[in-house]
Amino acid sequence: MRTSSTSRSPLLFLTTVAICIFMVAPVLVSVMAGLVNSYNRGISSGLTLRWVEQVWEVYGSTVGASIGLALACVICTLLLGVPCAYALARSRSRLARAFEELLLLPVAIPSLATALALILVYGNMTSLRQSFVFILIGHVVFTLPFMVRTVSAAFQRPDLLAMEEAARTLGAGFVQRFLGVLVPAVLPAIVAGMLMVFTLSIGEFNLTWMLHIPLTRTLPVGLADSYASMRIEVGSAYTLVFLLVILPVLWILQALTTLIQKRYGT
Repeated sequence: MRTSSTSRSPLLFLTTVAICIFMVAPVLVSVMAGLVNSYNRGISSGLTLRWVEQVWEVYGSTVGASIGLALACVICTLLLGVPCAYALARSRSRLARAFEELLLLPVAIPSLATALALILVYGNMTSLRQSFVFILIGHVVFTLPFMVRTVSAAFQRPDLLAMEEAARTLGAGFVQRFLGVLVPAVLPAIVAGMLMVFTLSIGEFNLTWMLHIPLTRTLPVGLADSYASMRIEVGSAYTLVFLLVILPVLWILQALTTLIQKRYGT
């Protein structure tokens, strides 16, 4: 049995490498296209940073806007999603199950349909329509189900039911039980949900494209605009800027998730 497993390992390794190359190669080609003078001539045309500088001059404001929007989305889904997840985990009523299915609708239907619905209902509110808050509302509607489902599954653990009952028996009130016992116990799930929400929010395009105006562009919208209206080198340079901004943030959040999981368990 051990020999059979060993003989298969090279094949598994080569398959994994092939899949990684297949997925990463387009990104590397796009990045390199943003660092050469001419995409058609390739590296022989010489390397340059002028396309990156042009992207930063034209679209630099979208970086802070996108990160701020994603962080605000994480905070909103945290404040709304964790209590909602607890309520759904503890309720056994049909109404709760119906609400849970209703909560998943923004994920099941196209993002463009969700954006159109928001525009029809709130589009006449000029101050709201012209602010990033309008996009934030759309992002919260889209990402909230991911936070709720992730944390709700953690709240349903049998050991948490016993811990909550023990705290109630000792005289702890609801707020004390919720914040002092339950939330620390499901903290790894909460952090995992936060990471998921941040990733989805900062990369969301379809919904954001419908909700944005020229003054409220985000990174994905700017990326699409650069590809549509400028040289391929500029669009590729935008991809490089996107990666340089997003990857360190994701690595930090992933490291935080791993640290919390090690400290509090899974």
